[in-house]
Amino acid sequence: MKNLWDPAEASKCKSELELRVYSSRLLGRDDTLVLHGGGNTSVKVRERNAVGEEEEILYIKGSGWDLQTIEAAGFAPVRLAPLLKLARLEALPDPQMVNELATQVTRAGAPAPSVETILHAILPHKFVDHTHADAVLAITNTSDGEKRIREIYGDNVVIVPYVMPGFDLAKVCARQFEAEARPSTIGMVLLHHGIFSFGATAEESYGRMIELVDRAEKYLEQEKAWDLATPNAHGSEKPMRLEIAALRREVATAAGSPVILSSHSDGKFLAFSQSANVREVSQRGPATPDHILRTKRLPMLGRDVSAYAEAYREYFARNAAHAKEPETMLDPAPRVILDAELGVCCVGRSAKEAGIVRDLYWHTIDVISRAEALGGYRALSEKELFDFEYWDLEQAKLRHAGQPPIFTGEIALVTGAASGIGKACVEALLKRGAAVIGLDVSPGVATTAGPRQDYLGLTCDITSEEAVTAALESGVRAFGGVDILILNAGVFPASEPIAILQPNEWRRVFDVNLDANLTLMRECHPLLSLAPKGGRVVVMGSKNVAAPGPGAAAYSASKAALTQLARVAALEWGAAGIRVNTLHPNAVFDTGIWTEEVLEARARSYGLSVEAYKRNNVLNTEVRGIDVAELAAELCGPTFAKTTGAQIPIDGGNDRVI
Repeated sequence: MKNLWDPAEASKCKSELELRVYSSRLLGRDDTLVLHGGGNTSVKVRERNAVGEEEEILYIKGSGWDLQTIEAAGFAPVRLAPLLKLARLEALPDPQMVNELATQVTRAGAPAPSVETILHAILPHKFVDHTHADAVLAITNTSDGEKRIREIYGDNVVIVPYVMPGFDLAKVCARQFEAEARPSTIGMVLLHHGIFSFGATAEESYGRMIELVDRAEKYLEQEKAWDLATPNAHGSEKPMRLEIAALRREVATAAGSPVILSSHSDGKFLAFSQSANVREVSQRGPATPDHILRTKRLPMLGRDVSAYAEAYREYFARNAAHAKEPETMLDPAPRVILDAELGVCCVGRSAKEAGIVRDLYWHTIDVISRAEALGGYRALSEKELFDFEYWDLEQAKLRHAGQPPIFTGEIALVTGAASGIGKACVEALLKRGAAVIGLDVSPGVATTAGPRQDYLGLTCDITSEEAVTAALESGVRAFGGVDILILNAGVFPASEPIAILQPNEWRRVFDVNLDANLTLMRECHPLLSLAPKGGRVVVMGSKNVAAPGPGAAAYSASKAALTQLARVAALEWGAAGIRVNTLHPNAVFDTGIWTEEVLEARARSYGLSVEAYKRNNVLNTEVRGIDVAELAAELCGPTFAKTTGAQIPIDGGNDRVI
């Protein structure tokens, strides 16, 4: 552990709440302490209310906020006195507790207070920090974990047996703290859950957390359980995209909706998946029950999704029979898949969710490996984990999650994605929840959508079959398949009459506008056939197909041939549930080929201003790249679910086409 406290930075904080924000972010920067919304921090301050009365307020991390990026607005201000009164109750159902907490928040619009609010309230310290430190979990998650914790910390910590978060945990912690706390006590360890530290200042509480976790790490080092060797592991060198897409299709069927499935063959992931004891240690449960909401209780071994789903149904039936309230089963699809060829596959409704699963399991492997080195990894019981997975507060979150975007869990591939219509298509698809693979010969494609988990931009010359297959392999390993294909890349050569049109220029245009698209369609067909909601293809044709102009023979002929190719594909692929439709844009001027100089020259040749030239169509409207992209995205949605083989102009109305 490294103490990152910077006195110069801390001195910029103007209040105790700002110091709370600063030290919380320090904790959040270390992913061995907290991950993706995990952990909790609080501070108790005195404030005057609107009528001038002084009250003690507990500022505690609000639901939905992440310690790494939290701001002052992310802390819920809760009146402390009522919390202490609630803590004296013998029992308080968690849904009622949540309601009581909400009634004591002093700022309209504040986030919901953490379910651990009462626990933070009863601890007699100004600043309280709580993390799920990997090193501490590696020690507590063993058969003699409590004994080891006592050996490490003595009376510097209070030890609390596992109790599910909420009111009951607060009561147990209060009893344990009252019975065991000493003047030397600076923290509290919750077995199988995490560690608390506290202090009179933000610096003291933060420093104690670093000190306590550092002692755990040094203990692991002393016991030869810290440095983890990663043996050489070798994944399959053959293309795996069809196997991955087929696996994703089965997982999506079990989940009841499309999913993102990311494959990771990093050394650690692959080595763990191939280890001799993986079938035993991976099936003991998660490192901390908080993970179960993202990873499920157990990872799937191999690729038999139906067997995993059946085992999950049996697990549910076995435990739901003893639940206090009737439970509705969550989907039985796996979220973590361990496979000797693929490494670790992570499943989520979105790329962000799959990324969270990946991060959680990366750290879980460390916890399991270190606990094994201490004598054997041990997780909570099946019943304890079931109770957490079906906790009524988590069920309520699911019920109020709202309707996801229309393409959630789906994957789109867009060619010519670095600019113009292609870039607009990327934006339109991301907005609708899709994960997007963007291809372009320009390296700028890597940053088309900025840094985000649901976009993968790959530099690719689509006229190279080798480059196309390599890009598809990378894209499918990142997201799991291809559901939507937008064939947008193309070239528009300089005007040249047939009399002087050279064969090499004709061939160049056909290579990009026709042959490359044939390659993409052929290579994507098996992936589109595995799309959970049916594959969709949108081909960018041109107004020139119906109304060619002089000097554009190569462009017009290549786009006409591409349109014919799309019509044949619609006929051939319909049986596999793949829809193929064509858009014919015209006069889309917000693209790279239309500079201001070119626009002005073209407008002058028609005797028009630039603005009039842009609107030179029946509807007197400007057609922009985003207009084409929005229609392309809609063609892939439910409104056009029964349409294939269509050719749709998007040109503001062209009198020659009409």
